[in-house]
Amino acid sequence: MIPIPRFRAALALSAGLALSTPMTTAAQTPRDRLLVSTGWVAEHRSDPHLVILHVGEKGGYDRAHLPGARFVRMQDVAAPHDMHDEASLALQMPEPRALRAKLQEWGISDDSRIVVYYGGDWVSPSTRVVYTLNWAGLGARTVLMDGGLDAWQAEHRPVTNAVPAPAAGRLSALHPAADLVVDAEWVKAHIGASGVAIVDGRARAFYDGVQKTRNRAGHIPGAHSIPFTELTDDHDRVRSQAELAEVFRAAGVRPGDTVVGYCHIGQQATAMLFAARLLGYDVKLYDGSFQDWDRRTDLPVETPSAGGTR
Repeated sequence: MIPIPRFRAALALSAGLALSTPMTTAAQTPRDRLLVSTGWVAEHRSDPHLVILHVGEKGGYDRAHLPGARFVRMQDVAAPHDMHDEASLALQMPEPRALRAKLQEWGISDDSRIVVYYGGDWVSPSTRVVYTLNWAGLGARTVLMDGGLDAWQAEHRPVTNAVPAPAAGRLSALHPAADLVVDAEWVKAHIGASGVAIVDGRARAFYDGVQKTRNRAGHIPGAHSIPFTELTDDHDRVRSQAELAEVFRAAGVRPGDTVVGYCHIGQQATAMLFAARLLGYDVKLYDGSFQDWDRRTDLPVETPSAGGTR
């Protein structure tokens, strides 16, 4: 069973929006642009341009969510997946027109600011939503709320079980950034390439080959290991810049590298890639991830627990 994970993301102001925030300064850091606090959301949640997205279990959303928040299912932001077809990959980037239609249903327009937050510990599903919006061209106005719903409620901020009225946004055609998503052939061609760090975001037991996925155990040859769970604290808040930098340094990722992430199905890796973005790295997602690599017998797998590559 693939574990369901954790994390958070980013906001930058576009011309004409009246959201006052320190993120508008020229000296802003990637962290300033990608993370917002519960306090920031509380201050701006009534702004008519703000759209808030809740990622988590439907039952949890039904019990309590931020006022006005829209519920996001992972299938809403992914291509259709046939569980009975072995050739069908889970959680792939959606067709742009279908994604645009769904975003408009949530009230997202060309002048919207988007806040994504997680219910419970659904951090990596939330960073997957953030990454998808970034791929779709909305990354400059999408952020993740640090700490998620648990942090919001711990501060005794208002929640509701009322579902907001249907909305109709007006969003221009999406123009996905093709360079943010790569396939197996790209990854294979860049194994060991200078300036490219392929990073496995799964739990270490899968990376080491102690736990098997479907066909083979281990990882893509030469990949570094940064488990998604190492990037947040016990309260699902993103670790400090210094702590994140040490995690990447210890894993062997060098300053200036392009970080290429993969995991089981392209979800957990987005938490790691979000941390990499906070540190200023350029990033790419191998969307097929190990579900794709594992079933390709022409592609090698490195298995430390078995002492080699096969």
